[in-house]
Amino acid sequence: MSFSGLSPRSTASYDWSASELGSPDTWPVALRLGADVLFNTPLPSLLVWGPESRIFYNAAYAALAGAGQASAPGGSVPPLWPAPLAAARDALTQARAGEAAVAPGQMLSFGQAQPFDICFTPLRQHDRSVGGVLCMLAPVGAAPLLDPAPEAAGLRILVVEDNLDSQYLVCEMLRAFGHEADGVAHPDDALAHLARQQYDLLFSDVSLPGMSGVDLARKALEAAPAMRVIFASGYGDSMLRHLDFPYLSLQKPYELDQLQDALASVEQQLRTRA
Repeated sequence: MSFSGLSPRSTASYDWSASELGSPDTWPVALRLGADVLFNTPLPSLLVWGPESRIFYNAAYAALAGAGQASAPGGSVPPLWPAPLAAARDALTQARAGEAAVAPGQMLSFGQAQPFDICFTPLRQHDRSVGGVLCMLAPVGAAPLLDPAPEAAGLRILVVEDNLDSQYLVCEMLRAFGHEADGVAHPDDALAHLARQQYDLLFSDVSLPGMSGVDLARKALEAAPAMRVIFASGYGDSMLRHLDFPYLSLQKPYELDQLQDALASVEQQLRTRA
C-alpha cells in the first residue's frame, strides 16, 4: 500500500493498487462513502471494515497517535486494537450489531491522557448487513471546528433518497460540510417538507418510488423557482436529457470532492442571484 503525508479529500487521493482492497471503483458503496467521510473529516477518525477488521485512519488520527503510527490511510490488521477501539469495545460491538453508539468522556493516552467522546456509526451494505464501522474522536471541551457566524451559514438542503443507508450517509456528509440537511425517502414526503419549509437545494435520486426525481423537481420548482437542483443517479443521464430547468448531476458512486464541487457551484449561483 502506498502512503501519503498529505491530508486527502477522498479515496481518490491515494494509490490503492498495491492494497488487498484494490481500486475503490470495485469497493462496496458503503466502504467507499465511509472512507471518503473518514479522509475528509478534520476529526481524528478510524474505519474498521470486514470480518478481518482491517483498520484505516485519517491524517488527523495519525498525527494524534504520534510518531509510532504509520501515515494514513493504514490498512493492515493490527496485532492490538488502537486505543479508541480498545477503550470503547461495548460501543464498537453495538455499532457492529447495527446501532450507532457513543462512548462519552473516554480517557485516551497519546503521549498524555486526554478525554474524548468516541462516536461509532455502522456502515450498512445493500443487503442491510453491517460491513464496517466509522469511529470519530471528538476532544471533550474542544472549541467548535467551524465558525458559526451568520455569513458562514451553509445551504438548506432536502435530500430525497429511498435507500435509507445512503440517505443517512449523504445527510451526515452534508452536515459535516456545514449545511442543514433533511432526509426523506418518498416524493410525497418531499413535497410535504417543501410546502412547510424553504430550501436552497433539492438533492434527489432520479429513480424514486411513485414519482421520478425529475417530476418531483419540476413540481418543487413550480412553487420555489429559485431553488437549485442536484440529481444523483446510478443509471446515467438518460432521464435528464432536454430538461426545461437548470440542474447539476452526479453519477453514483460519486467522489466526495465531486459532491463538494457541486455544492460550491450552487452556493456561487445563490450568491450571484443575491
